[in-house]
Amino acid sequence: MTTTTTSLTDRYIEATLRRVPARQRPDIERELRTSIADAVDDRLEAGDEPAEAEVAVLTDLGDPTRLAAGYADRPLHLIGPALFVDYTRLLSALLVTVVPAVAAIVGVVQAIDGDSASGIARDAIYAAITAGFQVAFWTTLVFALLERFPGPKLPTRQWTPAALPEPVGRRTRYAELIAETVAMVLFTALILLSPVLPIQKDANGDPIGALDPWLWDNGVIYVFVGLLITSLSFAFAKYYARPSVPFAIGRAAADIATGLTLLWVAANDHILNPAFVEAAGWSSTTPKWTNGIVVAVCVASLVSAVVNGLRDYRQR
Repeated sequence: MTTTTTSLTDRYIEATLRRVPARQRPDIERELRTSIADAVDDRLEAGDEPAEAEVAVLTDLGDPTRLAAGYADRPLHLIGPALFVDYTRLLSALLVTVVPAVAAIVGVVQAIDGDSASGIARDAIYAAITAGFQVAFWTTLVFALLERFPGPKLPTRQWTPAALPEPVGRRTRYAELIAETVAMVLFTALILLSPVLPIQKDANGDPIGALDPWLWDNGVIYVFVGLLITSLSFAFAKYYARPSVPFAIGRAAADIATGLTLLWVAANDHILNPAFVEAAGWSSTTPKWTNGIVVAVCVASLVSAVVNGLRDYRQR
């Protein structure tokens, strides 16, 4: 080894040692200087100029930050491959369960306190967003700490092919499609026929619809039914067509639009017909309770739509 140290090599080694523990620096410096000098000598023997050889060797070594992380065995990623699968599974489970539950609890509490429908919707959505951020932050923080400060190795169950899910037969999927279709038809028929169902009658003996007449006057009910039919169409498409990116986007858009429409109706206090509530002798807080429940269901459906959309996208 005949190469002499230059300021460029010194700067590189200094930048590397700055990011490793002090007790490791002497050994790392000695090893690094030797390897750099040997690599430069090899290039000089091949005919390179000294300055060009040194620059080429340091370029091949790469960013000193990454090199130091390798020496110190310190990860540069937030969640590594060893924990990433468990991290995503736990985070998904918490978001799907905790966020809707928080929204539902807040909606019910606000309804009990006599808040308006818009206030219930606002507080429920705010609580859901806040809960989502909190769940994501603390779950990520815990796994990031486990990545960087591993303790005693926890016993893990060894994966075997026996853990694979059973394949869903085409007949099973067809039965699910039939059940979804029947439920959708009955639900749509109940909505459209609600103004003429003789559950409650006025002084003239005419039926009083359970749903707010505003929905028909402004055509919102027909938009909502159209979105339900669109969602059902995507269910049929999922059964007969192969997964694709346009399908995943379209299905998610239809489900999200349906949930947002119902959420907007509940936020504007247009679910129950005030005349029906009065004729049935229900409490004046019943519409607020109903709106709070609908808001909670809508938030849960929106979360489910996003999760299903991501799953369909991965299966494209």
